[in-house]
This record gives sequence, structure tokens and C-alpha cells, in this order.
Amino acid sequence: MTAFPIMFTLLYTYLFGGALAGSPSEYLQQLLPAILVMNVTWITMYTGMALKTDISKGVFDRFRSLPIWRPAVLVGMLLADALRYTVASAVMIVLGVALGFRPDGGPFGVLAAVALLLVFAFSLSWAWTALAFRLPTPESVMQISMTVLFPLTFASNVFVDPATMPGWVQAFVDVNPISHVATAARSLMHGAVDGGAVGWSLLWSALLLAIFAPLTIRRYNTVN
Repeated sequence: MTAFPIMFTLLYTYLFGGALAGSPSEYLQQLLPAILVMNVTWITMYTGMALKTDISKGVFDRFRSLPIWRPAVLVGMLLADALRYTVASAVMIVLGVALGFRPDGGPFGVLAAVALLLVFAFSLSWAWTALAFRLPTPESVMQISMTVLFPLTFASNVFVDPATMPGWVQAFVDVNPISHVATAARSLMHGAVDGGAVGWSLLWSALLLAIFAPLTIRRYNTVN
């Protein structure tokens, strides 16, 4: 939750900043909002892994036997993970400011970007909970999650301008939800709100929630 975001931010800023933007400080202004999206998105996979671990150990069945609202276990777990995403975001923003990141949108822009990211991460987490009910082990949940997240996060506009990519890669980047959320976060933090990117980010969040939340709840209600 903290070590990997710090490591990725430092590595990409100082290894590629000079080559891609002329200096690490210049690169950081565009990198930080986007790598924040990347890191928080990667953290979401641990939701499915933790759920599958609880299912495997029988802890989950004990919770389900309690006289509580049935979806409370899932919703509570996802909301608790949203707190983890918030902590990871705060750590990265503090690190970025210490390294020289200066958001033109001010505190409000930063908070708006983090809020949008939390909505997207919460919605994406439902996909991994759905996987947790279908796959046999926590390791298999991690493998499938990484197989999905790796191309989504790296074949995006997080690190470089898509204009430098081949046309067929650009076509994928342009419809990639990570690109939309990264663009929205950049625009909010730098005070030039991209309404289209914000709208696409919210649409992706709504679609993920509409697809995977019912699937998860249905499986949760029928699993033995």
C-alpha cells in the first residue's frame, strides 16, 4: 500500500524524467497524477485476494452466519479497502510535493482527483470480488488480476504521450479506462478540467459497478 507507490514514483521520476521531459521535476508534474491512478488501481487486486483468503480459511462463512444484512460483509470490506486507497493516495501526494510536484488546481483540484480515483477504484474492486467467488485460490485471483491490469496500466497514457505510439496502440490507449482516469486526474490537479475525461471515468465506474456488483451479490447469496 505504501512501499510500492513510493518505489514506482521515485524510479520513474528519476530514471525517465530527463529523457522524456527534459528534467525529473518537469516530468513529475504530468507523471504524479497518472502514476497515482496506476498504483491505486493495482492495489485493488488485493481486495479479491483477501476475500478469497477469508473464504478459503472459513472466516467468510462465519461472517455470513451472523444476523446482519447479508451484503454488509462485502460492502464493508470494499469500503475498508477504499480507506487503504485513500492512505496510498495521501502518501504519494505528500511524496510528490516533497519532490517538487505543484498542482495548479490547488487542494480542491487534488481532492477532486483523488475522489474520482476512489470512485473508480471502488467500482473496479467489485470485479476482483466476483473473481474471488469463481477462482480456486488467492494466487489464481492475483494472476488473473495482474493479467488484466498489466496491459491496462502500461498500455495507457500514464508514462508517455500516446502520440508517440503506433496507430494501433493509440487506438487501444484512447479507449483504455486507465487513460481516461489518468487524463481526468491530471486535468483536475492542474486546474484545467477535462469534462470529457471526467465523464468517461464516471461512466466506466458505473459500468463496472453495474456489471460486477450484481454478479458478486448473486454468487455470494448462492455459494455454499
